[in-house]
Amino acid sequence: MSVKSSISLTEQQDTFARSLVDNGRYSSLSSVLQQGLELLRQKTEAEAAETDALRDLIHRRLNGPTLSDDAMAGAVDNMIARKRRALRVES
Repeated sequence: MSVKSSISLTEQQDTFARSLVDNGRYSSLSSVLQQGLELLRQKTEAEAAETDALRDLIHRRLNGPTLSDDAMAGAVDNMIARKRRALRVES
């Protein structure tokens, strides 16, 4: 189903959109704008999903188990030592 809308574009936007049509990349100005809106919809949905995932991660981190400073320092030291051994790096 199509819905007719009246929109305003800047001169630069209109020139760019028309060049895409003139170069054969799109069949019409409507196609250019539809593609642009679809990309914006996808970007908006991806950002919302990322934000939700980050909120979930922060919530789990805040409510999950914690390590003392000494335990964390030991874990980091162990990780660095493992990486050095794996990469054969001298300290």
